[in-house]
Amino acid sequence: MTSAAKGRAPGSRAAQPRDEGQWAKGSRTPLNANERMKKDEDPLRVRERIEHVYARTGFAGIDPEDLRGRFRWWGLYTQRRPGIDGGRTAVLPPEELDDEYFMLRVRIDGGQLDLQQLRTVAELSRDFARDTADLTDRQNVQFHWVRIEDMPEIWRRLEAVGLSTTEACGDCPRVVLGSPVAGVSRDEVLDPTPAIRSIVDSYVGDPTLSNLPRKFKSVISWLPDVPYETNDIAFLGADHPELGPGFDLWVGGGLSTAPRLADRVGAWVPLAEVPDTWLAVTRLFRDYGYRRLRNRARLKYLVADWGVQRFREVLEQEYLGRALTDGPAPRLPGAPIDHMGVHRQKDDLYYVGAAPVVGRLSGTRLAALADLMEAHGTNRIRLTPYQKLLVLDVAEPDRLVRDLHGLGLEAHPSPWRRNTMACTGIEFCKLAIVETKQRAARLVEELERRLPDAPVDLSINVNGCPNACARTQVADIGLKGQLVTDASGRQSEGFQVHLGGGLALAQGQSSEFGRKPRGLKTSAAELPDFVEGLVRRYLRDRKDESESFAQWTARDLDH
Repeated sequence: MTSAAKGRAPGSRAAQPRDEGQWAKGSRTPLNANERMKKDEDPLRVRERIEHVYARTGFAGIDPEDLRGRFRWWGLYTQRRPGIDGGRTAVLPPEELDDEYFMLRVRIDGGQLDLQQLRTVAELSRDFARDTADLTDRQNVQFHWVRIEDMPEIWRRLEAVGLSTTEACGDCPRVVLGSPVAGVSRDEVLDPTPAIRSIVDSYVGDPTLSNLPRKFKSVISWLPDVPYETNDIAFLGADHPELGPGFDLWVGGGLSTAPRLADRVGAWVPLAEVPDTWLAVTRLFRDYGYRRLRNRARLKYLVADWGVQRFREVLEQEYLGRALTDGPAPRLPGAPIDHMGVHRQKDDLYYVGAAPVVGRLSGTRLAALADLMEAHGTNRIRLTPYQKLLVLDVAEPDRLVRDLHGLGLEAHPSPWRRNTMACTGIEFCKLAIVETKQRAARLVEELERRLPDAPVDLSINVNGCPNACARTQVADIGLKGQLVTDASGRQSEGFQVHLGGGLALAQGQSSEFGRKPRGLKTSAAELPDFVEGLVRRYLRDRKDESESFAQWTARDLDH
């Protein structure tokens, strides 16, 4: 007799497993308000109301369930009403946090834009978004101050040049990340762009995939120049010893308040089978993903509970109908790939990588960039998952470098500008607790002034809340926004500090989340002093020049 049976009262029934809302187990009754909203109507259908009703009635006529639910499937979030401080973020009802303007994400899968598309983005920014245009770390462009009345015209112009906001947000397949040098890099063996295009063309906007348990983030890249370990699904280039170049499959990554790195499935996927394999994983997530609690509805929880071996078995038996091919792990480069500066393409033209400050641009600057591109005879630009941009197909790169400098786009940036990212922050985001963009920009400026020649290459990721949109936990220095209390007991904006995080993007690197030393916080006002002191201490106390910041941090904190 088992110990469980021994402890059970005579005649009692065994405890029933909790209903997690998994469709594959017959659970179709919505277990929370978000699931009820999706069951009531496919969120994709809200576009018709936006175009024919809300664009005429204005903000006041929007149904709350559409406003804070279905609008996300078309890239729309209400932005934060100005003047609401971070201490009220978690206590105010949404109708008090909502402004009557929207943030709008334009999905740019693989980060690939042509000149006409760039001009359209610039024009929309100036015409409808008060000249805002931020580059995100998911290769999107993000507008602010958008009115619902203008959405029909915005969609008309975007779609006329092949761009979209479809499923840029929501519980659905988000933008597919890809290498910004796909198809042009001399180090790339296999260009995955056809697979990305096939997935986007076939499945973005597909109503059979528009009701996933939560968002679903994808990466497809030959090169490890993307954060593949932090996504729900990733395909990373790998050479099979017998079958040649293909892609190694990873699943179950994600950050936010319960970070988890993706697992290797141990399967090698040829390029032609990437879309079908992606679809099978997406459907598995749709059917088996947890829908009871929103905070456990990402794929990472299912992979953690099942283990990668069971996940692979279900994927093969129930969704692919065939066995996957075992394959080797990807071979990582000798050093992390940094696309800033001038690089020769496989066709002997050049690409030039340049850094704005923490991804903040404007329609005016993007229009000027488009003019530069046309003057240099190039038609292609790429966005990176690090809030940077690349201009491709350049014949005279040195001249372009000088011209980009005139726009405030540095092809040879300081390590502080190159490696600092920031999320949207309290300026527009309803979840944020602190301001991020301007504060991170000032931090970059101060570090360039105080430590202009410091021999370091440290990543600094600044986030306005615990949700880690700027990948706080995998930075050398991760800064998570929160309120801190000073010596006099007054609260002000500040940051909890994560130290020594990173991803495996090169040989010898290990993936790890930054440590959170107990009580290690800084006020926003003291942030430049804090980071400067931390960097100077690292340079003074490291064993030698080969000891990385993460290694030094681990050694220092352990002692």
